[in-house]
Formats: sequence, C-alpha cells, structure tokens
Amino acid sequence: MQRTLIIDALNAEKAQNAITICGWVRTRRDAKGFSFVEINDGSCLANMQCIVDEGTEAHAALGEANTGAALAVVGELVPSPGKGQTWEVRAKSVTVFGLADPEAFPLQKKRHSDEFLRGIAHLRARTNKYGAAFRIRSEAGRAVHDFFHGRRFAWVHTPVLTGSDCEGAGEMFRVTTLAPGEKNTDGDFFNRPCNLTVSGQLEAEALALGLGRVYTFGPTFRAENSNTPRHAAEFWMIEPEMAFADLSDLMELGESLTRHVIEHVLAHCEADVKLFDNFVDKGLLERLQGMLRQPFARVPYAEAIRILEDSGKEFAFPVTFGVDLQTEHERYLAEEHFQRPVIVYDYPKEIKAFYMRANDDNETVAAMDMLVPRIGELIGGSQREERLDRLEARIRELGQNPEDYWWYLDLRRFGSVPHAGFGLGFERLLMLLTGITNIRDVIPFPRTPGNLEF
Repeated sequence: MQRTLIIDALNAEKAQNAITICGWVRTRRDAKGFSFVEINDGSCLANMQCIVDEGTEAHAALGEANTGAALAVVGELVPSPGKGQTWEVRAKSVTVFGLADPEAFPLQKKRHSDEFLRGIAHLRARTNKYGAAFRIRSEAGRAVHDFFHGRRFAWVHTPVLTGSDCEGAGEMFRVTTLAPGEKNTDGDFFNRPCNLTVSGQLEAEALALGLGRVYTFGPTFRAENSNTPRHAAEFWMIEPEMAFADLSDLMELGESLTRHVIEHVLAHCEADVKLFDNFVDKGLLERLQGMLRQPFARVPYAEAIRILEDSGKEFAFPVTFGVDLQTEHERYLAEEHFQRPVIVYDYPKEIKAFYMRANDDNETVAAMDMLVPRIGELIGGSQREERLDRLEARIRELGQNPEDYWWYLDLRRFGSVPHAGFGLGFERLLMLLTGITNIRDVIPFPRTPGNLEF
C-alpha cells in the first residue's frame, strides 16, 4: 500500500491531488453535510483531520466507524482553515479495515489513569502520552547508537544466558530444563546452574581488551523483589567498556553521552517533550535545557557525605561515611545542593563490587555514580581492577572462588591494561527525559513482581 505517514503529510511543502493516509480514528464529529474524522498513525503526536462529505461513496464506506477504528483515507491534501494544523485531507474514498465497538473499546476520548492503562498495555501505545513516551524511547535509543558510533565504539552482543554472577548479589533468574523439584544439575542442559544475565559487563570487558572500545545495549534481568517505581525485573542497560582508560575518562564519557541524548531528544521530539512538560511534569523542558547549560558537578564520596551531614535535613536513612547512598541522598545532592547532575566518585570499597580498582588509600575504589534530578542514580561504573593479585585477593575477600572467574582473570594474566566502564539504566534515562515517575510507564510491557502479562 502506497501511503504517506501523517508526520510527512503535515510537513508537506505543497498541496497534493492524491494522498493516502492510514491510521486509527481518535475522534469523529458529524456535522450537517459532512463528517470530521481525526486519524493518528503513531508517527507523531498530531492527528490528521479528514473531511468526508455526506452523500459520497467515501461517507457510505465510513459507515459507523468511530473512535478506535482503523481506516485508510484517499483524497486531496489541502490547506486547513482550522487552527493548529496546516493541512487536512478531503476524502475521495475510505476503506475501513477494522471497527472498534464503542461499548467495549477502552480508549474512548477521556483521561485514563496510568494504573488503568498498565492493565491494557497492549493498547496504550494508541494514547497521546504513551505514543509520545515510546517515540522518545525510540529516538533516545537511536541517539545512544549514534553517540558510540561517532566515537568508534563497536556494538557487541553479550550473552543473555550466563553461568556467572557479575554483581555477586545472587538475585538472578534461574534457567533450567530440569523437571520441577529435580536438583541434580548434571542432567540440566548446560550441566551446571544457568541464569539470565544481570549485566553484560564481564564479557564486554573481554571484548574491549581486544577491540579497544565496545558497548552493549540490551535487556538485563534482576530477580529482586522490589515493588518500587524505580525497579523492574527486566530492563535495558547501556554498558560501554574502554581499554586504556581511567576513571576521569569514564566520567567524561558518561556526561557526554547523557548530554548527547538530551540534545537529540529535544531536537527530534519537540512536540512529544512539550506534551510531558504541559501535562505530566511542569518545568521538564526547562530542567532538560538547564542540564545542557553548565558542566555536571563532580565530588568525591567523602565530600558528598559531609555535604549531606551538614545539610540540616533529617533523612529517613542516616548518613555516615561508609553507607551506600539512598535515593533521598542522591536527589538532595542533585536537586537541592548542586541543582544539576553530579558525579560522585571514590566510594568505600566495602559497598562496591569486586571488580572495581582499589585506590592507593586501600579504603576506596575508583568508582563513580552519576546522579540526576528527580531520578537519583542514572549511571554506575568504575575503573576496573587490572592487577591480577589485587583482583584475586578481592574475590576471596568477598567469599567467592577465583576459579569461577578463571577466564576473567586470564584478561589480567595476558596483556592487562587499565580499563573502565559503566552501566546506564535506559529506562531511568527515559524517566529523566519524560518526567514519568514510574518505570512501568517507559517500558511497553513491564515485568515486575507478580506481573507477567502480555
């Protein structure tokens, strides 16, 4: 079918004698002599208004089609006398592909709660809010790939099935072919325990120590029973790894990537961002633009703790040196103290993973977290421990077996180099870009504790 997307039709430079528009009816209004039908095809926020004259074959074909019905309209693209739209279509013929019973179709022209729409996630992309959210998701993903391509990073694909626990937390989904209750893993598919990955970092490190600069961008899984607006069991991670790089290189990369994605979305999703600024999070547009006006702040962990202690605020989680920062601490630093994104670095080793490089003080590691307003932690990363003896000692110190990481340790035995990488939660980035406060609403089909629909 030769059709024109509504986004292209609305941006046409001149009228057209013949154009085909396809989409779903958002509204229909019948007047004396004709019907106004507004159609949306998902290509942009705006609808295309179609005029269907009474007494024509087109109007007869339109029949009872109303909100939710899928149509093709063939006609002329002509200047629109109405406000807010340059063009409209004067219909010559209409094809109805599928009707939507107005008594049953749940997306009638009214406001619906986010909770209600989560229950019909298979339909919510047809609403203004979620259509805009998922278009922003698409453009943000494109921006991520453009950024790394421009810096000559190779996009690599790391395993979804894994036998190692990158984070050492044990909160992993097990994958098995064994019958329920069977405990002898010798008969399992891989002859050993297998899990869904929590991170592609370890494999990405191996590839970086051959390709130089790599990144992964794909789904990861956490069997963490956290029923909060910031956590999901399945989410997407962006994980770059760089050889011949240190912590300062990593902080620059994280800030540059975040800026690039914000700039791209503001340039390519203007109408969608404005929708969120108007109806979801007042001040969103100004906040995003403000993040681009000045460099992100940077502060050592020890100084961040002093700032929190001197703030005069009563936090639900008390602040002392050695505690892991909670969301309330992160948001205070980004929103109230610095009033911009801030990178906290050099964390105590006790609260960080085994693979992070020990600093000379032997108390802290070369780790960094990027904290942003309204979200808290967006990026977490580190310079990786490239010294074999230090890495082996740290694995043992945490009660793990170095033999389980034999191939990872080989990277330190054969041509080890300083290298660094981070993980960026893509959904949290989307929450930053849209002002949406629940991670369930930036993923088309969210997976959370007790929820496995669609």
